[in-house]
Amino acid sequence: MMIHEKLSGEIIGAAMFVLNELGPGLDEKLYERALVIELRKRGHRVEQQKSFPVSYSGELIGTLVPDMIVDELVIADPKVTETFTDTHVRQMIGYLAITKLQLALLLNFKHAKLDWKRVVRENKK
Repeated sequence: MMIHEKLSGEIIGAAMFVLNELGPGLDEKLYERALVIELRKRGHRVEQQKSFPVSYSGELIGTLVPDMIVDELVIADPKVTETFTDTHVRQMIGYLAITKLQLALLLNFKHAKLDWKRVVRENKK
């Protein structure tokens, strides 16, 4: 079964709508802000730039700040890039580990057609 299938479909649909409205190739932050507006208009709770503490050996070493978390379930990360790289995927795996969420969506606004990638955190017992 796909994790958060309905919600991820709604996020991807909202991102497609934003891309169709704004067109491709703008600054990442513009798509992020527009996507927040669109998701909220569609009845979703969106937290932007929420900080998560990161510790090592019991000591705080910094914070992690995902672009947005939708309905407290899915990290949505707008990008404007030629193509997704292993670095993008690894960053999302790190975000999922720290936030304890299970799904992140990479959303690429670079081209006329939205590209997206689901990144799922494996349950570690």
